[in-house]
Amino acid sequence: MFNSGTVVKVLISNIPNGGYDYRLTAPADIGTFVSVRVMNRPCVGVVWGIGDSNLPDEKIRDVSAVHDAKLNITDLQWIKRMADWTLIPAGMVLRLIINIPDAFLPPRMEALYSFNFDSDTRMTQNRLAVMDAFSSNDNDPMTVSDIQNIAHVSAAVVRTMIKNGTLIPAGEQVKTKQYEPRIYQDSGDIVLNSEQQNAADVIGRAIDNGVFSVHLLDGITGSGKTQVYFDAAWRAYKKGKSVLLMMPEIALTAQFMSRFESRFGAPPVVWHSNLTAARRRDIWHGVLSGKIKMVVGTRSALFLPWGDLGLIVIDEEHDTSYKQEDMGNYHARDMAILRAKIAGFPVVLASATPAAETIENVNVGKYTRLKLTSRFGGAQMPTITTIDLRENRPTPYTANDAEQTGFLSTPMCDAISKTLATGQQVMLFINRRGFAPIVQCKKCGWTATCPDCSVGMTYHKRVGKLLCHMCGRTAPLTKACPECGTDVSMRGVGLEKIQEEVNARFPNARTALVSSDIITSRQALERLVHKMENGEIDIVIGTQILAKGHHFPNLTLVGVVDADMGLFGTDFRAAEHTFQQLFQVAGRAGRGSTPGRVLMQTYQPDHPVLTAICSGARDEFMAGDMAGRRAAKMPPYGQLIAIIVEGEREATLMKYCNDLAAAAPTLNGAKIMGPIAAQIYQIRNWYRMRFLVAGGATAALQPAVAHWLGKVKQPANIRVKIDVNPINFM
Repeated sequence: MFNSGTVVKVLISNIPNGGYDYRLTAPADIGTFVSVRVMNRPCVGVVWGIGDSNLPDEKIRDVSAVHDAKLNITDLQWIKRMADWTLIPAGMVLRLIINIPDAFLPPRMEALYSFNFDSDTRMTQNRLAVMDAFSSNDNDPMTVSDIQNIAHVSAAVVRTMIKNGTLIPAGEQVKTKQYEPRIYQDSGDIVLNSEQQNAADVIGRAIDNGVFSVHLLDGITGSGKTQVYFDAAWRAYKKGKSVLLMMPEIALTAQFMSRFESRFGAPPVVWHSNLTAARRRDIWHGVLSGKIKMVVGTRSALFLPWGDLGLIVIDEEHDTSYKQEDMGNYHARDMAILRAKIAGFPVVLASATPAAETIENVNVGKYTRLKLTSRFGGAQMPTITTIDLRENRPTPYTANDAEQTGFLSTPMCDAISKTLATGQQVMLFINRRGFAPIVQCKKCGWTATCPDCSVGMTYHKRVGKLLCHMCGRTAPLTKACPECGTDVSMRGVGLEKIQEEVNARFPNARTALVSSDIITSRQALERLVHKMENGEIDIVIGTQILAKGHHFPNLTLVGVVDADMGLFGTDFRAAEHTFQQLFQVAGRAGRGSTPGRVLMQTYQPDHPVLTAICSGARDEFMAGDMAGRRAAKMPPYGQLIAIIVEGEREATLMKYCNDLAAAAPTLNGAKIMGPIAAQIYQIRNWYRMRFLVAGGATAALQPAVAHWLGKVKQPANIRVKIDVNPINFM
């Protein structure tokens, strides 16, 4: 404990350095939250240690306030270790924890509005999004800025809803909710089978012993992994520990939440980006005080100020959504394991298709594998076969009084017809949003591209616009080529195009689309789930959001429109990611009493990924894929660090990259490659270049990279992003 008047080093949120010295105005311990001023701006930080600047007393400022809250020593160690590994400055890591505006200030006075659920105003897409925003926050009153940010609507939409009475005034002060502890009870309704019970017992012993360990819950789709880690969560909760259940996307919790509440009698607290500022603040303080013990959340939930974590569960641990690429590059799965190792508690990784890195850690004895080999409740795995498009080319169909190019083969259409005839449901998977990914003039070759990014714009028929999937810019669809005046054509296929074909071929079938730009909230997904469960949808067509975690008992046919998509990418993980995605999609079929069937359309039926999925040879496929990586010294048998340099001016960017290249050191057991233009050279009018540092699995690359970059002065209008073991090579 430091006395009042002691000069301490304060690590400051959002300041990219090792901290500044301040004088305490009250006693404080290492890890205590304090308010300070930096360049006359109020900031929040934590006491990091004893001051070491050796500045004269008159130049050291007092802290503004010492707060009655602190981080554990293990949290500070975690911040330091994470910063060392990811090369994110420690202050920026702290920003991930203190991610609540005005965390220690009284709530601001702002006008609040409630949603008028009795309003008879017609519900447009925007108004439905606003309603979902309120529902996702338990219908608490919201500020205008919260409504806009969560519902992704304009100020004009909000003003109109206020004017027509759909939004009604609800006072002015953002009230802070004092979370009372939620009391959970295990219903005891779930009886685990022998494999599940064995896995639960192993994890339970680790929880009881309070030691660090990592357990891979390796179970086929539908094997009941959720109930096993529910058992683990209950064990940790009974010991008075906090529990974090991480999920790759909050939309996955639609069915999960009802399962949780059914078993434990009360819902967990849900943490994600679509919460009001007031609710995020309430949950943050509830976790800090220990009043909130069970949280389901996305990767950012890892950075809540946990006081006494006793278990982290990472569901779908292989999912690339756990990799953060905006506010610093880190992998939430790896950082969760690091946090557990420092603090000394177990981690559960759950997946039907574990990541190569996880499999290697099992192989070398770092992780324990717990296998679930049969579907829970006696359901059978679906049969999986390919449709060779070289022999079964899709036939044309008629839509809008014109012949259209088809994308569904005759065997696929026959299977859909038979499934619908028996009153069962169909899922068609294509991992491409919109209607047509290419809008082009066949005469002169002009292509609709984003003026801010070096990518083409996709036509979305549902909204009647072109959309850039990189920056979100929209543009009207031009029917005549701006270069030569010839009519433009639309090439390629997206899920909207497949819906048009399905509606033409099966006019009596009820269809629904599912993609990230259509299903924008948990409530929207819940509506779709209810419709599927109630038999109101016959054919659901969607992107990878369909591949994850959903349980539809009457869904017996899954059709993959283009199984070749993703097989031939430049990323060395392309085969692994395609296998995981297709295997997860296939796992949606036959989860009820009726056996399921999966059909994958392909021009490459003999590709190792597809033959492995059809034969169920997951382990053999991964062993072969990992042998290739071992030979090439790619992760997990080597390390990569990508350095992405971005600039608004090409000349400045090129000069800085050339200066970096000239200063590049010769590394022992590693090499520096580049600079080269990034695969997507321009994003939001910033030009991009890349370096890649490759080394052995035990090479100490981070200190060398930090020293190298520190030798060259970075211009003010240049951004440098460091990505350790990247999964995105764009």
